[in-house]
Amino acid sequence: MLDEVRAIIERHRVLESLAERQRTDKRELLTQMQKRENLVELRRRLAGVHPADLASMIARLPPDERLLVVHQLAARDVGLTLVELDPEIRAAVIDDLDRQELEAALAELDADDLAYLADSVPAALIDQASASLDGAGRSWVADTSSHASGTVGRLMRQDVVALRGELTVAQAIDALRQGGELPPQTDRLFVTDARHMLRGAVPLATILRAAPDAPLASIASTEVAAFRPGDSAAEAAKAFERYDWVSAPMVDDLGKLIGRITIDAVVDYLRAASDQSALARAGLRGAEDLFAPVSESVRNRWPWLAFNLLTAFAASRVIGAFEETITRVVALAALMPIVASIGGNTGNQTVALVIRALALDQLRETHGRLAAKEAAVGALNGVTWGMIVGAVALVLYHSLALSLVMATAIFLNLIVAALAGVAVPLLLRRTGRDPAQGASVLLTFVTDAMGFLLFLGLATAFLR
Repeated sequence: MLDEVRAIIERHRVLESLAERQRTDKRELLTQMQKRENLVELRRRLAGVHPADLASMIARLPPDERLLVVHQLAARDVGLTLVELDPEIRAAVIDDLDRQELEAALAELDADDLAYLADSVPAALIDQASASLDGAGRSWVADTSSHASGTVGRLMRQDVVALRGELTVAQAIDALRQGGELPPQTDRLFVTDARHMLRGAVPLATILRAAPDAPLASIASTEVAAFRPGDSAAEAAKAFERYDWVSAPMVDDLGKLIGRITIDAVVDYLRAASDQSALARAGLRGAEDLFAPVSESVRNRWPWLAFNLLTAFAASRVIGAFEETITRVVALAALMPIVASIGGNTGNQTVALVIRALALDQLRETHGRLAAKEAAVGALNGVTWGMIVGAVALVLYHSLALSLVMATAIFLNLIVAALAGVAVPLLLRRTGRDPAQGASVLLTFVTDAMGFLLFLGLATAFLR
């Protein structure tokens, strides 16, 4: 599909180029007719494509081609595609759309989708679009948008199916039939009382097998885990993964059923969190559109590059302190990157394990035990690889003292790297930062500086 769209766009570009070079009205008219036919074919190709697929396609096109594709979509498809786009690409598309196009797209969305786009679209346009909703819809958009980022309230939906507990199974099935199509990811019905307080839940499969005259309350499970809007989205995601939920109820502080959270919203949240974590480990402040302007990409990348430059200077001063030793034993210059490199690799392995443990909430009061365990792993690896690298250094430089210095430096630096791999994510979390944010930059500084210090310090002491 993407290749076909690209081919149509390429033909359109060629026709535009020809139109600019035409010298007669007749040829220009023919070219314009061909361009219109090309756009008609593009609209036909895009018609009926799922918004998620449209979003995936748009993300892989450069900005000018994205806009050409968006302009061929119906207003409703534009709105639904904006919901599916990644935030940074969505922001770029919204900036390129004129106000009328954006207003028409937003007017086609329901309350849940408008609330989802609240962070990406000017508040005035959200208010204007929600004005056409009923009172409950307007209230839902306002309430959902008010919840802090990273809370369950930003993920909840209002399309919850709830029935009174005194209804029989037969009455419940009739009510479902009269209510039209069930919302997506409806795996169970929620049971409430006269005050709309959550009293239980009944899987759809249980309803189908139950006696028609049985009250819903009699077949409902009263042990129902519910979330409140202020709860952590990360904790909710862990619960969905642990218990294989498809949906879960949302209640207010009084226990009244106000909505639900569904697996599709949880998956979207986890994907965004995973992307952010991966970018943070590389020192990026946030996601970046591949086709973003150079100035925007520079702003996104420079903070940790600047910090990395400072740490590199600090590490270089460690080397500078041993210039005399390096001048006397030139082989040290060739060997010291090995000590730093293998330490960095060990530290990154530990960092990955610790960040995963923090994400899964496996670390509480066992930090000391974890540090001891990782130090032991580093020591054993240090003995093994220190002996191997020391033997290679002996073969290359025929110096037993240099070989022992190399082996000892690797042994000690792997222990340091393992301890740093535990400490860096924990310190970042304690300071209120994402444990993955810049972890690799900090770890590289520690392993490089300590690797150089240990290797060159030992060489100064034992190599004459």
